[in-house]
Amino acid sequence: MKTVSILKNLQTIKKSAQAFLKKHIVEELSVSSIVILLIGIGVGFYGENIINNLSSKNSRLEKQLEKVSVDYTSLKSQDQYKINQTLSATMSAMQKTFSDSISIYEKLVDLKTQTKDSSSFDSLFAESIKYLADKNYASAGADLKLLAGNIQVEQDKLSAAQVAAIPANVPQSNSAPGSGFSQQQVNVDGKNFLVDIIAADLNSTRVIVDTASGGDCSNNCPVLSLSDYVSRNGAFAGINGSYFCPADYPSCAGKTGSFDLLVMNKNKVYFNSGNNVYSTNPAVIFGSGFVRFVSQALQWGRDTSIDGVISNYPLLISGGNIVYTDSSDPKFNSVGPRSFVAAKGNTVYIGFTLNATMGESAKVMQALGMDNAMNLDEGGSTALWYGGYKLGPGRNIPNAVLFVHK
Repeated sequence: MKTVSILKNLQTIKKSAQAFLKKHIVEELSVSSIVILLIGIGVGFYGENIINNLSSKNSRLEKQLEKVSVDYTSLKSQDQYKINQTLSATMSAMQKTFSDSISIYEKLVDLKTQTKDSSSFDSLFAESIKYLADKNYASAGADLKLLAGNIQVEQDKLSAAQVAAIPANVPQSNSAPGSGFSQQQVNVDGKNFLVDIIAADLNSTRVIVDTASGGDCSNNCPVLSLSDYVSRNGAFAGINGSYFCPADYPSCAGKTGSFDLLVMNKNKVYFNSGNNVYSTNPAVIFGSGFVRFVSQALQWGRDTSIDGVISNYPLLISGGNIVYTDSSDPKFNSVGPRSFVAAKGNTVYIGFTLNATMGESAKVMQALGMDNAMNLDEGGSTALWYGGYKLGPGRNIPNAVLFVHK
């Protein structure tokens, strides 16, 4: 609208100048009149030329935009665009199926530690991998979904069998033992849980953490069996330590045997001291005659006067209260052996609650009257030692928690 208005004004100026010229064409013009006349005519023609140029440029711009729109529409209908869209969908399907295959394989690895016959599971997994290699992602996905369901059914059967196989002579008690090894049934919400537990008084026991590596390690890290750790330290009891990356997990390629959580071993060496990503996980500090639990490892410095430090998760009990809340992690929600390092007064406990979810394990710890309790590694790494393996031996591990006589 502004452009049209300017154009009209300039045209009016031009007409006035022409009328003025006609009226005074035979009259004597003053110099000033001639100047005014020429300026008026010039402004008129120059202004009109500007507007004409602007209109022309706008017209060309509109045509260019229209051409781009046509070209874009044409491009979308071309085969290459469709190919790219198809390729993107294919890559997405491939990525999901590949990720599912790794997750299912790791579940299968853990299942193999609980059952000797896994041939049917192995066959179905091999078929899914063949489909994946043939780029038949729909069939591969269907097989993996079926396999995941079958693994869960088998785990439920094994758990039910273990519950049914609890020896009749195992006593039922919700009281934690004062010392040594105990196997007992703990009742929670009307359900009995079999618990293997080892107790040690800190007045006569040092709790240490031993590591296979002498310092930080990110790949191909050394691992040992729990019995090796017990033997080389003269320990009378021990349990597997923190979460780590097993060599038989595909997702651990490039970081096998490594662990990310804070540990101080018997040689006063702190591992992963600068790893702030995991410093918000809980930790346990073992000192001479005391044990301390912290909700976050960052709450602890790097004091080397104590006997050992180990961080893991989740924290189950703090100050006698359950602090673990339900997790979306299926590994926490499934039934299996649940490890713990716990304390009540001046007594430290290590052991496993069998056939329990993580939430049920927390309830068992509270039922036993623990002041504090933290979960350790489990699954295929499950191992507990007291004069021999009570559970395990499980796979070789990068660190372990040990009880040593003072």
